[in-house]
Amino acid sequence: MPSVLIADDNKQITSILEEYVKKEGYTSIIALDGEDALKKFQQNKPDILLLDVMMPKIDGFEICRQIRKTSSVPIIMITARGEDFEKIMGLDIGADDYIVKPFSPSEVMARIRAILRRINQKKELTQQIFTFDNLSINLDEYTASINSQNILLTKKEIEILWTLATNKNRVFSRDSLLNTLWGYDYYGDNRTVDSHIKRLRSKLDEYDHPNWEIKTIWGVGYKFEVNSNV
Repeated sequence: MPSVLIADDNKQITSILEEYVKKEGYTSIIALDGEDALKKFQQNKPDILLLDVMMPKIDGFEICRQIRKTSSVPIIMITARGEDFEKIMGLDIGADDYIVKPFSPSEVMARIRAILRRINQKKELTQQIFTFDNLSINLDEYTASINSQNILLTKKEIEILWTLATNKNRVFSRDSLLNTLWGYDYYGDNRTVDSHIKRLRSKLDEYDHPNWEIKTIWGVGYKFEVNSNV
């Protein structure tokens, strides 16, 4: 049974979401401040997090940063209406999705179902390993390495890298990547793709990879470009 950590200092919100989570047959874990959220994350290892940005003690951004140091668990950030900078920052530091207050609990559950469904589909795959030059990706274990050095990537970053790398030199539009990796039922826009690509590049660029790169094709999208001599 999947478990959902709901972290929000508004007890009314947590009560409503907890009720909907239980109706889905999931286990709910409630945290009313940032310190409690981190503690319960470590204790319970939930399958997905609903994480409010503005919380006492430790805010949602810092919680996301700390979790991303050790885990690629899916994180949905809950942000204030109209605060685009919160959405962008959340995606940049590793969140998988965001929801704007006030929100529909049914919409929240639809997003949770979509994320958990994609995770389950990936688990059902037989082992898939891709190697090119000094890059290795194991989609079964959700790991990636350059020159045998492991890179800490989120699930979504692994999926983006896999999609691009296994289709060398093919250009993917932002909308294509959004529909392929987030699904047609995703409520966000293609800025989500840009934020994830930016973060993925930053992590990859910590290692030498002169024979390949994730290249921006302006006005179109992205591709995994390889050196013609390789």
